[in-house]
Amino acid sequence: MRSETMTLNMGPQHPSTHGVLRVALELDGETVLRAKPIIGYLHTGMEKQAEYKTYTQSIPQTDRMDYLSPLSNNLSFCLAAEKLLGIEPPARVQAIRVLLTELTRISAHCVWMGTHAIDIGAITVFWYCFREREKVLSIYDMVAGARLTSSYFRVGGLAMDIPDGLLARCEKFVDEMPAHIDEYEKLLSRNPIWLARTQGVAPLSAKDAIAWGVTGPSLRGSGVAFDLRKAQPYSGYEHYDFDVPVGVSGGDAYDRYLVRVAEMRQSVRIAKQAIGRIRDMGERGAYRVRDFKYVLPPKEEVKTSMEALIHHFKIVAHGFFPPVGEAYAAVEAPKGELGFYFISDGSARPWRMKVRSPSFVNLQALPLMVEGKLVADVIAAIGSIDIVLGEIDR
Repeated sequence: MRSETMTLNMGPQHPSTHGVLRVALELDGETVLRAKPIIGYLHTGMEKQAEYKTYTQSIPQTDRMDYLSPLSNNLSFCLAAEKLLGIEPPARVQAIRVLLTELTRISAHCVWMGTHAIDIGAITVFWYCFREREKVLSIYDMVAGARLTSSYFRVGGLAMDIPDGLLARCEKFVDEMPAHIDEYEKLLSRNPIWLARTQGVAPLSAKDAIAWGVTGPSLRGSGVAFDLRKAQPYSGYEHYDFDVPVGVSGGDAYDRYLVRVAEMRQSVRIAKQAIGRIRDMGERGAYRVRDFKYVLPPKEEVKTSMEALIHHFKIVAHGFFPPVGEAYAAVEAPKGELGFYFISDGSARPWRMKVRSPSFVNLQALPLMVEGKLVADVIAAIGSIDIVLGEIDR
């Protein structure tokens, strides 16, 4: 008897792959013998482009990486540059950053849940999730004038102060969000079709997740309680009370779903605390450091102070000049550890910028999850690790 296997290309146009990902599958019938993720179809060269831009000019590029969580990308970039400069934004700025990045986490998880459900065949929850995502995008529009690529954070602070009425709008959103999360769970958590397509599917053990560098909900779904907001607090996260949800049933696709649902509830907790902290410090106040060697002076000062005008001109025309050195800073983005590494040669442009993107690293674990499983499970596996190809092909 002679047996043959079949090699099947899934993608790069396949709608279930969340972008231009190609997976070469070797199949024996419907069983996956080998899976090989192939990337590079969306390469933009952002890391190389950064060498030809000032630090501030590179911030809009970060929005286009994981375009579902632009403010998390902005934050990681700014934290690394601030570490290089040796500056720290005011506490009020840090609280605003925390508030907006936690809303970003909710929005990103809503997109993940809605699209993941469509992958598996449940379309209704998509419309529910995008209803709440639309509200977060409207908040982006309110603070930055852009809905998707917001570019609101700056090295040393924010592009501008938050507008009047923002905190009330954010408070209304987080007050309503728990009831919406309840709706998502009613649609999915006990749905027999959802359970059949996710429980026991695409398992990833804690040992394998750690060995492959998996982070974020995909790591916590495997039972490892590692979260940078707790392990290496930044932007004042040590002052916030929240829990780190973990999976309990073997790190399968269902565990990763439960972790992200629980994370949305924790983000609501954090956002409410951030709103209270901002109100305690004043709805109007400092929104950037006062070191004008690195940060643009306030616009009103530029109109009345020659010194401020000179600083404004020099930064806009030439950028700022950090000392020679290197710095790495990471945040707990919705998909995992997102870090920026800079090497400075003392010029206004980084000598090297390297991004540690969670989608890129987490995708490496895909073969472990699907080999020996059915080809239909590949769809559920890719959805459960929540990748964005803009972050993978940099």
